[in-house]
Amino acid sequence: RCVLKELESLGKALYGAKLIAQRFQLQSCSHHKDPVSGSTCLLSMIEEGNPHHFFIATQDQELANKVKKKAGVPLLFIIQNTMVLDKPSPKSLAFVQKLQMNELVPEHQKQSIVQLKEKEGLAKQEGEKRRKRKRAGGPNPLSCLKKKKKAQEGQEPSAEKKKRRKRKRNRVKAEAVQSVQKSEKE
Repeated sequence: RCVLKELESLGKALYGAKLIAQRFQLQSCSHHKDPVSGSTCLLSMIEEGNPHHFFIATQDQELANKVKKKAGVPLLFIIQNTMVLDKPSPKSLAFVQKLQMNELVPEHQKQSIVQLKEKEGLAKQEGEKRRKRKRAGGPNPLSCLKKKKKAQEGQEPSAEKKKRRKRKRNRVKAEAVQSVQKSEKE
């Protein structure tokens, strides 16, 4: 909100930047009643270890230098119509190394943990692994032909079929029709 207020106060020269900034989601800041400059607001939002994991995108060198002094804040800037993610600052690299050193467990502690697990019977033994047995399945039912029905014994397949009656059409000979028509005309 503070950045939008600052862009409004700068006038028509930065109207395009204001339109672009309005498209993004607004993050509430602690100075909504009395707005401060945009850089001060952004710096206040990334204090205390950047809890919301914000990226800072700026062309302002002063703001970029201040952001580099804070650990764990990625910095974006634009070079010739291309957005560039700046390499991690030395402060961020040192912070990550410190975290890694604190989280790693020394080798002698790992060995003692394994020994304690074995004593308690919690360790997985290699011989206990059981593989699930595959059972033979039948053929794919979609690839099989259907079974043909067997004829009953003692009957011939031709006897099973009923004789079809042929339907006889009563066709009146063409001559008879013509004679009937002539008699009607007379």
